[in-house]
Amino acid sequence: MASQHKNVNLGVADRDFKYFIFDWDDNILHMPTRIYLEKKDEDGNWIDHSVSTAFFAVIRGDTENYRAPDGDWDKAFKDFQDYDGNQESGFLKDTRDALNRVLSGKVQPAPSYTRLKETLIEGRLFAIVTARGHASDSIKEAVKLFIDMALSKDDLETMMANLRGYRATFDGERKVVTDQEVLNDYLSLNRYHAVTNPGFKKWLNDVGGEEAMHENPKQFAIRDFVEHVARLMEKSEEGLGHRSISVGFSDDDVENVKAVEKYIQQELSRHFPSVKFVVYDTSDSVMKNGRKVVVAGQLDFDF
Repeated sequence: MASQHKNVNLGVADRDFKYFIFDWDDNILHMPTRIYLEKKDEDGNWIDHSVSTAFFAVIRGDTENYRAPDGDWDKAFKDFQDYDGNQESGFLKDTRDALNRVLSGKVQPAPSYTRLKETLIEGRLFAIVTARGHASDSIKEAVKLFIDMALSKDDLETMMANLRGYRATFDGERKVVTDQEVLNDYLSLNRYHAVTNPGFKKWLNDVGGEEAMHENPKQFAIRDFVEHVARLMEKSEEGLGHRSISVGFSDDDVENVKAVEKYIQQELSRHFPSVKFVVYDTSDSVMKNGRKVVVAGQLDFDF
């Protein structure tokens, strides 16, 4: 963070409470990470064949023609994990590469790229919920990289003014601290869930027990974020914590979108009747912002 602008935007006190949950791959960024499969050729032989995440979403149900090497899906998704000894995670390298391609104009931004950028500039809370297996810190570092590369100097100054405004409004914090401290505090308030990470699985068992282990992990991660936001609102000053809370979820995987819609309708909307939920299906690259579905509530999200 280069900016040390000390403006404080107290106008954030009058904002609505809109929060966002993002899938990462092909939703925020088109990542270069490959999935290593075997494909059946015309003679019935299985040959090595790597695919993109977008292509895998299309063919993953085609078990007749595609399979994991030796039936081992850990081998197929070996680049979706963190490994000890790496100075920089593969996830961070791929994020940098994906951002460079967007910023150079080589590829179009993924559907939720701009929404994440706006969320960061506005200083709103968010969660990253991905099927990857990286540690939470790896995902947080990728978000920091996104901030460093995708936000302009003016964007950074606006973000810091908004974040300082939230600190002054909700925490009564008016002392001068560095931009880096403000940013670190903000990022620590968000959630970074990679649902195939061993640490996430352990956390899921510790927090939710046996029942949670049988629940769709992405759904549990979404619920965790909603509960987290609700707790933060309860701690805010009287009169500020009783506005309606709105949560938008975006994912490029059609099956995930359907599962989340059903989960919100059957579970979350009952447990959080005052929260408005909107789901965005970003699987169709032709639709700039994805297909919008108001699952609960009538808020018009401009996503």
